[in-house]
Order: sequence, then C-alpha cells, then structure tokens
Amino acid sequence: MKQNILPAIRLTLFCAVFFSGIYTFLIYGIAQASPNNGKGEIIEHNGKKFYANVGQKFDKDEYFWSRPSAVDYNAAGAGGSNKGPSNPDYLKEVQGRIENFMKHNPTVKKSEIPSDIVTASGAGLDPNISVQAAKVQAQRIADVRKIDVNKVNSLIQNNIESPFLGIFGTEKINVLKLNIALDGLK
Repeated sequence: MKQNILPAIRLTLFCAVFFSGIYTFLIYGIAQASPNNGKGEIIEHNGKKFYANVGQKFDKDEYFWSRPSAVDYNAAGAGGSNKGPSNPDYLKEVQGRIENFMKHNPTVKKSEIPSDIVTASGAGLDPNISVQAAKVQAQRIADVRKIDVNKVNSLIQNNIESPFLGIFGTEKINVLKLNIALDGLK
C-alpha cells in the first residue's frame, strides 16, 4: 500500500497544477486569439447588442421562431428541463407547443413539424434551428409581411450555415441573423 501512496500524491499534485493553472491559461490564451476575444459573436441591430451564439426569444408571427428554451432564454441559468422523453408533463408541454405552432402555421401538417421547433435543446439556449424548421415557417411570415414566399425561401437559402469542416453536424440557420436579414427585406 505504501508503494501506491507516493505515486497517487504525485499524480494529484500534477493534476492540480495542470488543470488549475496550465490548462486554464492555455484555454484562456486560445480564447484571446479567437475573434472577439472569446466573448462570442456580438451583433448590433437598431442600437442594441445581441449575442449571436445565445438563443433569443422570437415568437411573433412576422419573425422566424426560435427553438423553445427550458430556461426562458436566460443565459445566466442555462440548463435543460431534466424531464425524460416519456415524462407525461414533458409530453404535455411538447403537445402544447405543437398545437400552438399549428395554430399559427395552418398550412403545415403535424407530420411536417421538425422536432427542433417544439423541443428545447440541452442547454435551452440554442441559437440555431434546422433548415426544415425555417422552411415550415416561410408561408406564415410571407403572409403576415405580405411578401412573396419565394423571397422568404431565398432568404432562408442565403442564411444556411454548413456543418463544421463540412462533416461535423448538420446544416443550420442562426435565428437572430435570419430575422435581422428578414427585417432588411424591402
């Protein structure tokens, strides 16, 4: 047993120094070298600053809706609901979101609603929606804004972000950027 204590103490001290100091400063240095010094992408619109990497609440019919948030879009309290997919309360909440979405998008069938538009992400602050989630909202937005739906669909196509390095993840659309571009349409 004595022969194991000294290596365990050395490993503990090494990990304390490495993870409390060296690793922390390494990550901090990488953040400082990144755009905006690791503070995320800040977008200024109409005199207000928004973080493009944090979900924003959009629920008006003239805008693309955001993905639901389990923390009401409060970045200080990021977190999921901790309710499993078979939890009756969770299923009731999702069903309510589906019904609300269908009420505001009467041309969309229930089977066409992508899951990301009625379920929250793990942190509850996902700033992105899928391309399909944007496309199912196009008709509603075109009708409310009295513009051609092809213009809205073109805007969607122009705001698609490719997966990281072309292989990690799926195509997505940042809702804040898309809605700012939507406001810019004449």
